[in-house]
Amino acid sequence: MEKPLYELQYSQDEADTESYESDDSQDIEKQYHDYRRSGHEYIHTKPPSAYSSSSRETSGSYQYLLRHSEGRNKDRSYFYRIPRKIVKYTCWALLSTIVILILVLVRASYMSSKEVETGNVAKQVTRLPPWESFTFLKRYHGGIRTLNSKEKNLAEYPYDQEGGMRGNRTFTTLPQKKPVPNSVPFDPYVENDTSHERQECFLDLMDQIKIPQVHYYNGVPAGYPEPIIGSHEVLGLRNDICFERFGKLGPYGYGYSTRRGGTGAGLHGDRDGANDVWATSGNKTMVDYSHVKWVELQERCAAKNKERFRSKAEPEANLFLDSATERKEAKKLTQPYDDKDTVLEERDYSSPPITESHSAPQSEESQKNSTLLPRTAVLIRTWWDFQYSAEDIIYLRSLITELSLLSGGEYSIHFLIHVRDDNVPIWADQKIYDRILENALPSEFQGMGILWSERQMGLIYGGIQESFFRELPVHGVYRSTFMPVQYFSHVHPEYEYIWNWEMDVRYTGQWYDFLSKVGEWSKTQPRKGLWERNGRFYVPSVHGSWEDFKQMVRVQTEMGTDSPINIWSSLKPGTDNPNHPAQQQQPKSDKPVWGPEPPPDVLQNQTDKLPPHSYEKDGYEWGVGEEADLITFNPLFDPQGTTWFFTEDVTGYNISAPQGLPPRRAAITTTSRLSRHLLTLMHRETVLKRHTMFSEMWPASVSLHHGLKAVYAPHPVYVDRDWPVKYLEGVLNAGRNRASGGARTAVWGAREHNLKGVTWFYNSGFAGSLWRRWLGMRVDGDGGEVEEMGGDGGGNGKGGRIEGEYKVIGEGRMCVPGVLLHPVKGVEMVVEGAGSRGEMEESKNGNWEEEEGI
Repeated sequence: MEKPLYELQYSQDEADTESYESDDSQDIEKQYHDYRRSGHEYIHTKPPSAYSSSSRETSGSYQYLLRHSEGRNKDRSYFYRIPRKIVKYTCWALLSTIVILILVLVRASYMSSKEVETGNVAKQVTRLPPWESFTFLKRYHGGIRTLNSKEKNLAEYPYDQEGGMRGNRTFTTLPQKKPVPNSVPFDPYVENDTSHERQECFLDLMDQIKIPQVHYYNGVPAGYPEPIIGSHEVLGLRNDICFERFGKLGPYGYGYSTRRGGTGAGLHGDRDGANDVWATSGNKTMVDYSHVKWVELQERCAAKNKERFRSKAEPEANLFLDSATERKEAKKLTQPYDDKDTVLEERDYSSPPITESHSAPQSEESQKNSTLLPRTAVLIRTWWDFQYSAEDIIYLRSLITELSLLSGGEYSIHFLIHVRDDNVPIWADQKIYDRILENALPSEFQGMGILWSERQMGLIYGGIQESFFRELPVHGVYRSTFMPVQYFSHVHPEYEYIWNWEMDVRYTGQWYDFLSKVGEWSKTQPRKGLWERNGRFYVPSVHGSWEDFKQMVRVQTEMGTDSPINIWSSLKPGTDNPNHPAQQQQPKSDKPVWGPEPPPDVLQNQTDKLPPHSYEKDGYEWGVGEEADLITFNPLFDPQGTTWFFTEDVTGYNISAPQGLPPRRAAITTTSRLSRHLLTLMHRETVLKRHTMFSEMWPASVSLHHGLKAVYAPHPVYVDRDWPVKYLEGVLNAGRNRASGGARTAVWGAREHNLKGVTWFYNSGFAGSLWRRWLGMRVDGDGGEVEEMGGDGGGNGKGGRIEGEYKVIGEGRMCVPGVLLHPVKGVEMVVEGAGSRGEMEESKNGNWEEEEGI
């Protein structure tokens, strides 16, 4: 049977394919064979008969394959092969180089470590900030033998810098020395407008030992500088007097031996007039403090004057150690509350709220309470293993005496003691609590302490989101300093105001005079422009009077400033889309704060105070006569946009909303006065809404959210170097629209080093140095007994400072106006025991009983 045509065609194609594959394999063999023969031999030698085994092979096809193979052979070639010796030597060279390099690095590391251990390290040249090139001022250390009246004093700084010359203020020669004048008792206690007279308190339970007064000298040392920030005059403080160490600290055991009941410190140095404080004290002898129990004296004084005070509330029971049913506020915290109470409702700011003028007439009881005084607590922050030096003891005695006893109980001093070991159950057992408390305070302060721990705060304020911001716990003392203060206020409703005070704060003047003047000035401040003034440093030598400063701030707020800062400070960080509403540039002017500025999820509070009328209609009237809910000693700045480290430490708030983080304000250092109203709001925000912020932001931000009155008190602050005043003001107020915050160029954060030379900042170096020199101690090779008494201190009477023109020699002990200092840490005074050389020096320099005939 014949095959179909297509099958025949397929068979023929298949045969051709097999023939092609056979020929191809033969070609491969030929090529392999040809590679082993030279070109000449390949041409003249016939191929073996095996090459002709194919029936399809012809001479023509053979020649074709031969020519093709010859061409392919000519195209292929070997790469050059490096001799083995060269490869071997190269590898050995590379290996040797690596070993040598390792040995060199090991030796360099060893030598560097030895240089560090021996200290033989060349100092690297670093670029210093401009302020370190400014010369030190010299007249801070002037003594009581060069006192001049304030009107005649030619201050060393600040001076008129327009002409560029200081004239006769170079002080290349010492001022004329004068005899030491008599000191004068300082009495700031005036009778308040109350229906009850202040009852005198004493240093014993028998009312026999009178409390000696602080003494001062009229005038200031020649050339004494003026404060660069803040002002005495603005706050109503006296700047025409000065205080030296014996007049300020002598009434509390400084300057006489332990045998007489003193501390044994201050027995050396210039002592002319040191015993004036005892000659006018009304006592026959110096006060023996070895048996004083301050808690008894403080409670007795408050009881004698109880009719003078407004609050008659009793302290609440302890949350853990007493039954919960005994606490008045327990039901309020445990009662179910409507969720609507925690949501902020829309407020109509156009209609004025009910004010006192629209309310019913005051009752007779309320009118009586308006003439009575509020009580204030001072919480001294310390910890359970704090080591109290003689200088600390004197500092604490001055606080208790001047604020509590001499005021007739207006202030009450308490120690808020941090138990740093969370495993100690101070909340569970009264015996453990008492034992820890007894060991935490010196014997004379027993009974004045209150313990707290971070774990205890975690139990009270539970449910707060733990973020470990900068690896710090949210209930820790660093991030939540005010949690124990909130709880203290909650269980002590008898105090309308609380000062959060620190152990490293010092004041060269009289405590009651300072705090009362700060409170009175804050009460007179109007609400209009208050937050804007709070956000700026007041530099009198640049801004002029306080009224000029107030109007300047108004113009800067309403009109803005022509500063490149405005280009960037209005942009919200973290938004990359330029069309996003939050990324649009704001106008140069700022919206003034007028009433509450709440975030959407703030705790609703119907007691928030609303403005009585619009901002434009107010004539600096609203707020005058209103007590401040918050008083700080540093500006209340806007942290948004700054490089401050804790600007985003916000817990519990809804930051996913379009506005992002809530509006905030902050004040560096937590030393401040807080009202019970403010502390109650902080407490409720933390308990009910789980809200909190970093310690230095929390009180100010709650005040901003709820429309409370917050005030930065511009107390006098001095600087240690000869800064150009306009440059200094530009550095301090380098934020948005010449405020201290609100921009990356602000002083807060990366530029805080500019404040190391002032007398009030968290890391100031000048504060501790000035306090030690004022105590008669040597600091950095200067000061001390020799220079006070007239020796050269260094062999030639010059040097000691880098400007090196002269040292203050023979002017007596330092005398400075009232100045608040922070921080002052680790002051170790020379303490002499009974019968020592120091006691003999005390008698040699004058026994006040013998000299005065008392």
